[in-house]
Amino acid sequence: MQPKVTLYIAASLDGYIARPDGGIDWLRMVERPGEDYGYAAFYGSVDGVISGSKTFELARGFEPWPYAGKPCYVFSARPLDGARDDVIAAGRDIAAGMATIRARGHSHLWLVGGGALINSFQRAGLIDEYIVSTIPILLGAGIPLFPPPGIEQELKLLSCKHYESGLTQNHYRRI
Repeated sequence: MQPKVTLYIAASLDGYIARPDGGIDWLRMVERPGEDYGYAAFYGSVDGVISGSKTFELARGFEPWPYAGKPCYVFSARPLDGARDDVIAAGRDIAAGMATIRARGHSHLWLVGGGALINSFQRAGLIDEYIVSTIPILLGAGIPLFPPPGIEQELKLLSCKHYESGLTQNHYRRI
């Protein structure tokens, strides 16, 4: 059985997930004490994480490790230097990697990005739900959330939340 895949991500109002150099420092502008924007509940609902190699490299530098208690499947053509025991190389081929993940019996996976991996999963029809938090900033340039060439896909809005920080969070299901 195919596990549910949810893209849970933040983007600027103009649709970028990082600056041109990969920087994500601008996400701090919405940090508020005691506010996690539903992250803890979402993280508790997934039993695995899907990442690309650049996102993995960025996350590897965080203390503590951001995907604690969950296996992290990294889609990449290159070897994963300094990988942890809970990090599994999924290769570059989406179909083969997902077959490996399916064999492990996961039910709900978090697709954490970046743009090229999101595009590949979207083209393969593997993203079931989208939870996109829009940060009130225009970056002007950067790594796009949905890089071209994109695909047309109809979505159903499940919820929309607005927070005091100006962040809005939209939750969609693929139709």
